[in-house]
Amino acid sequence: MNAPGPLALPPGLYALCDDGVRPELPLEEKASRLLAGGVRVMQLRIKRAPARQALAAARNVVALCQAAGALCLVNDRADWALLSGAHGVHVGADDLPPEDARTLLGPGRLVGATVRNLEMARAAKAAGADYAGLGPVFPTTTKSVDAPPLGLEGLARIAAESPLPLVAISGIGLHNIEDVARAGVHGAAVASDLLAAPDIAERARSLAEAFERGRTRRTL
Repeated sequence: MNAPGPLALPPGLYALCDDGVRPELPLEEKASRLLAGGVRVMQLRIKRAPARQALAAARNVVALCQAAGALCLVNDRADWALLSGAHGVHVGADDLPPEDARTLLGPGRLVGATVRNLEMARAAKAAGADYAGLGPVFPTTTKSVDAPPLGLEGLARIAAESPLPLVAISGIGLHNIEDVARAGVHGAAVASDLLAAPDIAERARSLAEAFERGRTRRTL
């Protein structure tokens, strides 16, 4: 699926549909519950499944997102993003470089890159990324991160100067997403606090509302 023009990343909650959180729930079921909660952008993170199974799941989740009018980005794998018809890819420091992901996916899809500081955000912009995932903001148990947490002050400093829209990552949940939004970021990625909630759809709505409250109360 190629969009007729450049896509824009919706602001607010950036939902992580992760097969490592509540693995008993199929990715398609997680995605359906996220979409029922009004999620507009979803990153599909598949680490546990073999390639064929992962690609099949990616195609199913992308179809669900398309039907709901939401964007679906694939974590790490630009090839899976291309083959599944996803709206883009998010790459980390050890994945395909953003410029190569852009070459593979073309101009009609989104390319995001994980960064740790302002210099990396500038480099990601030069490499053709559309947005950057910045973190860790807080400590997290979802994945191992070899970098110190930025905290809210560090996040705000980088957000004020970043050439790219920033999605804050790591350790974000309902208790702090409003403060994260007030720091000036474009979005906030949430995994465990979202998928481990008793009602995923309701938690998605609550997170989105809290982000919006913080966004409207910015003092920067």
